[in-house]
Amino acid sequence: MLTQWFDPEPTFKGLVFARELVRQGFDVEVVTGFPNYPGGKLYPGYRMKLLQQEVIEGVQISRVPLYPSHDQSAVGRMVNYISFAAAALMYGVFGAKRPDVIYAYHPPLTVGIAASLIRLFRRVPVVYDIQDMWPDTLRATGMLSNRRILGIVGVMCGVVYRLVDHIVVLSPGFKKLLVERGVPEQKVDVIYNWCDEASMVNPAGELPQDFPGTDSFTIVFAGNMGKAQALDAVLDAAEIVQNKTERICFVFIGGGVEVDRLKEVAKDKALRNVQFLQAIPMAEIGAVLGKADALLVHLRKDPLFTITIPSKTQAYMAVGKPILMAVDGDAADLVNIAGCGVLAESENPGAIADAALRLYAMNSSEREAMGMRSREYYQKHLSLTVGVGRFGELFKRCCRSDQYK
Repeated sequence: MLTQWFDPEPTFKGLVFARELVRQGFDVEVVTGFPNYPGGKLYPGYRMKLLQQEVIEGVQISRVPLYPSHDQSAVGRMVNYISFAAAALMYGVFGAKRPDVIYAYHPPLTVGIAASLIRLFRRVPVVYDIQDMWPDTLRATGMLSNRRILGIVGVMCGVVYRLVDHIVVLSPGFKKLLVERGVPEQKVDVIYNWCDEASMVNPAGELPQDFPGTDSFTIVFAGNMGKAQALDAVLDAAEIVQNKTERICFVFIGGGVEVDRLKEVAKDKALRNVQFLQAIPMAEIGAVLGKADALLVHLRKDPLFTITIPSKTQAYMAVGKPILMAVDGDAADLVNIAGCGVLAESENPGAIADAALRLYAMNSSEREAMGMRSREYYQKHLSLTVGVGRFGELFKRCCRSDQYK
């Protein structure tokens, strides 16, 4: 597994993924950096060195040096990405035992470049897992706006796509976009993301003291509150709802660059049905989600986000609660197929308000049935065991390829 970010850093396909691969019969070595994300400073107990190796729960972890950085400086970010890729390339070519298959996690793109070069030197098949569609994500989130640089990133992505043996994406829309850009359809598999199941299904912790009481119908949004989430539309929806009923309360949990401004907007609008709560540790968030009446997903209206399935969708489904899905495209299709929520157009306050009122108007048995369908669909199609099993089948298929024998 070649990934720049790994536990104890907050990462999606980290130790949980590696540990499940071991449980399913694989020998796993993780090549990663020294933990510094998201603060850009080394975690306590770690010291930068040429190589640090350890074994955790049957997973061998090899850490290579990098330049710690995660500030707003584009230069700092690039040096961070390139330094890890260079160190991983050196270790992968000259230090690591030759693997049967390389799993490479994207972003950043530099990991894909390193994996492609190791593939050429060691003649090892590469499975490339694309979680963010570059350069589209860089543009949509405002991380990068220079058209020339975005063009270069796009060209480099195309090179990596040609060199790797197989590509995994998180949604049908991602696959369609890659095929439109010239990637052979048979080279791309859709494997849906799973969630931190332990935190969702068996949560620790207690409800925050300021969480609304049982006399309120609570709609919870949990996670990052940045520009991509475009939560002004949700506040506008809350204003519409407030004029119709005092029972519905929108609860925002988490941090992000927009939190302070959103609080001011809610204050200016005199929204009595909106609460902002501090971020809650992942191990405890499931307890809060489980007490909500419905869970909200919202992203800005953007072509990229119509082919994105926000990771909170799977977490919400695992908890087993009705979902108010205000993201157009693949995410809405998933909720519709599972029959586990109500849909609203992204950045449409009226539609979001109508969806909230529809959920509120349902009787408790209707909402409970919706939540049961949500959990059942997650367990059958999206769970950790199902997803890692599909990866395992793909790894074995790549190993049987005559190209490397």
